Amino acid sequence: MFCQYVRVSYDTKPDLLLHLMTKEWQLELPKLLISVHGGLQNFELQPKLKQVFGKGLIKAAMTTGAWIFTGGVNTGVIRHVGDALKDHASKSRGKICTIGIAPWGIVENQEDLVGKDVVRPYQTMSNPLSKLTVLNSLHSHFILADNGTTGKYGAEVKLRRQLEKHISLQKINTRIGQGVPVVALIVEGGPNVISIVLEYLRDTPPVPVVVCDGSGRASDILAFGHKYSEEGGIINESLRDQLLVTIQKTFTYSRTQAQHLFIILMECMKKKELVSVCCYISSMKYTPSHHLFTLASHTHTLSLNLPDAQKVKLFLHTTDIICKNLSSF
Repeated sequence: MFCQYVRVSYDTKPDLLLHLMTKEWQLELPKLLISVHGGLQNFELQPKLKQVFGKGLIKAAMTTGAWIFTGGVNTGVIRHVGDALKDHASKSRGKICTIGIAPWGIVENQEDLVGKDVVRPYQTMSNPLSKLTVLNSLHSHFILADNGTTGKYGAEVKLRRQLEKHISLQKINTRIGQGVPVVALIVEGGPNVISIVLEYLRDTPPVPVVVCDGSGRASDILAFGHKYSEEGGIINESLRDQLLVTIQKTFTYSRTQAQHLFIILMECMKKKELVSVCCYISSMKYTPSHHLFTLASHTHTLSLNLPDAQKVKLFLHTTDIICKNLSSF
């Protein structure tokens, strides 16, 4: 599969990156940006949940003209995104713009990618003894952020978030001043993912978050908090204790560490109206046109910083709302 890539400094300005994407790569601005976050270590999804996740992701991207942002490497949630893209490619000619933003220092077979204005074959077979990881070949584009480190994540984090923010400010409807809507999708994930969710919810304007319940770890904890917390991020004492024990067991945390993450979780729940929890219910049957999991699952009214302070409805779906809240944990 042919894809385009660029290696950039970790502090590259987002306007330069977007110029590269729209002018050099000739990408059209998206109508929606889906930013996927979750576990970097490999994990299994229940077959039905994996199917629903894949179909929902692809349909959301295809029907809205979205870009998908991921971490780019062939592990964890990104591998599941790649599997969905592979299944789509085998059935359709429609291409989905999927952009992997990864740190250069963790990429295996870097030597295959060195060169300017060249076409290079890239070896996607991973060396089991290597501490590095290969890129996922199902992506259409890669941005590789270099901060001089080797074998460490982090170079890409600020660059990715700044690029998402810059894209969101691009006007796709000049009449009402609407920018590109961004939605974050959470699948599984470690404790840092809960912190990422809080950053999105505290942004201006806030970024709506979709949580894939049943995928494990951070997603399931977010879903539990969403179901049982009350307005203002309050949860009753017995459920609080249950949640703290779950956090400790899930992340092998001390009580103090669990309490710190619990505080972050409850801060997220202060904005729970911006969080949608989607889960697969095996007893229900869906046709392809009535799929269970859709990323753009809510119509949110967000206050944008427009000159007249008007509120703009961001219509983030083209199908019925079909995500349901968690019924049991």
